[in-house]
Amino acid sequence: MKAFRAALLRFADDGSALYDEDGLLLVGPGPDGRQRVRAAGSWQALARNYPGVAVEHLPGRILAPGFIDLHVHFPQTDVIGSPAEGLLPWLAQYTFPHEARFADRAYAESVAPVFLDELLRNGVTTPLAFCSSHPASVDALMAAAQARGLRLIAGKVLQDRHSPEGVRDETAQSLVDTEELIRRWHGQDRLGYAITPRFAPSCSEAQLRGAGELAAKYADVWIQSHVAENRDEIRWARELFPQARSYLAVYEGFGLLRERAVYAHCIHFDDDDRRLMRSTGAAAAVSPTSNLFLGSGFFDFEGAQRIGLRHGLASDVGGGTSFSPFHTMLAAYCVGREGQTKPGVSLSPASLWWQHTAGAAQALGLEGVIGNLQPGCEADFLVLDPRATPLLARKVAHAGSLDELLFSLIVLGDDRVVEQAWIGGMPAT
Repeated sequence: MKAFRAALLRFADDGSALYDEDGLLLVGPGPDGRQRVRAAGSWQALARNYPGVAVEHLPGRILAPGFIDLHVHFPQTDVIGSPAEGLLPWLAQYTFPHEARFADRAYAESVAPVFLDELLRNGVTTPLAFCSSHPASVDALMAAAQARGLRLIAGKVLQDRHSPEGVRDETAQSLVDTEELIRRWHGQDRLGYAITPRFAPSCSEAQLRGAGELAAKYADVWIQSHVAENRDEIRWARELFPQARSYLAVYEGFGLLRERAVYAHCIHFDDDDRRLMRSTGAAAAVSPTSNLFLGSGFFDFEGAQRIGLRHGLASDVGGGTSFSPFHTMLAAYCVGREGQTKPGVSLSPASLWWQHTAGAAQALGLEGVIGNLQPGCEADFLVLDPRATPLLARKVAHAGSLDELLFSLIVLGDDRVVEQAWIGGMPAT
């Protein structure tokens, strides 16, 4: 069993932050043999219960749950920072040409460690990732994550129409490939599979119907796609599926809204869409840096909270501009405050942090498994240095509350704050 003494951040069941300035975290094997949190709380309350356990002291550091990225594109690692006039031109000019290269297994294998290194360097211990339309891209990323003991959920993109040569797949074969990948990878070690229609306009009705049938057959796999990101995209979806009440309802019609379904963006929603998400158990992956970069719009946090739509935060690299959860949380705060096109809300620092950890785990149906440091959770955690930069050190020295401390980290933090990531009770490599 391993024990660590440092400041300790975790979350209660109601989402409120729990913080011990002098905390103790104990990690050891659970009944299944996986390294899990055995105890977490104040040093004073817990230390006497474990007299024979050697303790690693980490003065000035904060132990926190590993971040969860609810939406990130593996084959867009090198697309990040590419200028474009909007979503659809950006896809055509940069994304699709680069994704075509992932048909080559060797190329995909060369990018996979770069992608995982960037995530871990920024403190992301669980990504929900899009691969490309090529099965080789899934195999490369899954194998690389498995070798590191990483919890990863990923899937092959489905796109059999309105896509260029090199990324467009064939309807029947794409569904065969998806089922083979589910059988090969889902549930292996800490890996999970996500059925991944790119977005409704890129998929024929036959492909969407097949995806829904696979989702019904394999009820414990995930589903991921995009919805209501961009007004031009919405108009296109409505033209292609005129019988659907809304863009979101297209997915409902094919059996693709359920628990463990995560839809990126969800910007241009009405309350009926939010209620549909809530009633089916689907969740939104809010991607504020991407939405700002591509000029897509502002996620309505007030509407999501009022209706009870599950949501969590995501980088959406490469449309997103940073792998850093700190940058994502800051962008989410700014998007929430925008009050000209929607009701403005001021998201608390603890709420922002929760949306990138325990709240994101809830969106995935993995509450109590990842995203927290409560007993029983898998031992994915971070050692954070709140004085990693001179300006941050000055700021946190004057923090008079937990909210002030967390907000200082959100506004001024980046990968330098993440001193060490632990994966499954072991230092990340």
